[in-house]
Amino acid sequence: MSEKNPALRPAAHAASRRRSRSHARRRRRHTHRNGVLGLSAVAAFLVCTGIAMHTSASSGAGVPHTAAGGPTPAVTPVHTASHPATPSPSSHPSSPSPFVSSSPRPSASSSASTSTSSSASSPTWFPERGNGAFTRAAGGTKVFGKGKLLRYAVDVEGGLRQDPGKFARQVDTVLDDTTRGWAAGGEWSFQRVDGGPVDFTVHLASPGATDTLCAKYGLDTGGWVNCSGGDDVVINVKRWLLLTQYYRGEPDLYHALAVNHEVGHRLGHNHAGCPGPGKSAPVMMQQIKGLHGCVINGWPYDGHGQLITGPAAS
Repeated sequence: MSEKNPALRPAAHAASRRRSRSHARRRRRHTHRNGVLGLSAVAAFLVCTGIAMHTSASSGAGVPHTAAGGPTPAVTPVHTASHPATPSPSSHPSSPSPFVSSSPRPSASSSASTSTSSSASSPTWFPERGNGAFTRAAGGTKVFGKGKLLRYAVDVEGGLRQDPGKFARQVDTVLDDTTRGWAAGGEWSFQRVDGGPVDFTVHLASPGATDTLCAKYGLDTGGWVNCSGGDDVVINVKRWLLLTQYYRGEPDLYHALAVNHEVGHRLGHNHAGCPGPGKSAPVMMQQIKGLHGCVINGWPYDGHGQLITGPAAS
């Protein structure tokens, strides 16, 4: 009946418009609320995904690496019977008996602290074991001395970061000294070669390879010292670089001692003791065990043609 009453039509239309506007406002609020909830869910998903990705990427970041790019293999010391008795010096050392420059073993803690330096770029860096392959130093020298000629070669193990040419020149400097070296007595002369037959080879080897080479002659070097056996003169790179307590700051003198002592065994010389307090230690003295009143010395002759020696020692 009211629809037929023209007077009531404006009021009905106004009420209808108010209902429509109220419904539109409720729909906009519902849409906004759903949009906010949707954005919150997306943000939460992204945060969780980022955390998972970061955790996954970080899981391998703590893998340790050594300065050389990988773990350093441990040394397995060779334990054998002690070396046999040695002969008296001979003018023809064709079959020398083996010798090891023995010394008291360091404790486990001190050995671990000095086996390698903190940086592979340090001049005292060395591995406990190289790659086992030796490179012969190229070239050679003229003959030094006037006695029986002994030809020698110089080999350096790979992986030590030691230049074969440089080490060979250091050995040459020692063996070619005709005033203080073994060539000074007139009995021997020396020449380095890089091919053909040789009378002995000077090896610069890692502690591990030193153990392997010396074990062939029944010698136990324990990754610590040098040795001489057969036609092999073996210089342990650990001793070459770290020296010994009595030769700190005297690398050239210790290098002369190391080469002269082991080559001396190749020539047939036995160990000698200290000749007296204040006197030069014989090169064949095991100076690494102690000086016993003598002063350090790396040369077999005194520069005036006199052999520096002492009482026989084991």
